[in-house]
Amino acid sequence: MSGIIVTGISTDIGKTLVSAVLCEALQADYWKPIQSGGLDRLDSTFVHMHTSKTHILPETKLLTQPLSPHEAANIDGVELKESDFKLPVFARTTIIEGAGGLLVPINNHGLTYLDVFESWNLPVYLVTRHYLGSINHTLLSLYALVARKLEIKGLIISGTPNPASETVYRTHFPYLELTFIPELETISPITIAESAHLWKQQVG
Repeated sequence: MSGIIVTGISTDIGKTLVSAVLCEALQADYWKPIQSGGLDRLDSTFVHMHTSKTHILPETKLLTQPLSPHEAANIDGVELKESDFKLPVFARTTIIEGAGGLLVPINNHGLTYLDVFESWNLPVYLVTRHYLGSINHTLLSLYALVARKLEIKGLIISGTPNPASETVYRTHFPYLELTFIPELETISPITIAESAHLWKQQVG
């Protein structure tokens, strides 16, 4: 089995929620290699609590501070290396969640998440959310993935649709699959399962 990367155009745009929905929709497992901060409420715990059959692969590194991995690692006295991101053996399709955006620094030697993704050569779902400036951030991220010759499985819009922005994405990437995961007033295993069903209906 193989992995599918979930990354975003920035932080706090819904990657973990989207990851949970995809785990439920695809009956997939979940792995987040690095967790920076929030150790009392791990993203992996959120996914485990809100999905039905997801096996959680343990994090490679747990960092105490809610900062970019390179800074959090510095504070914790840890050096992150590319070898820390060696892919485990996947028993089933596995959703792999990154942190922040593509060019988030992992260490002080220039390593970024995009470098790691390129080394994995796995398909990518990019998560975006509509806000002032999101068109620029989204297109930059898409073009960065293209430049590294990574397969873009689709653009997932988290939250309320905005046809004006989505038209721009389709103009630049006419064959890009756009799907939507709505804002959830209540997050529970039931609403995650409902969102997974709605997402599967959109996938070509």
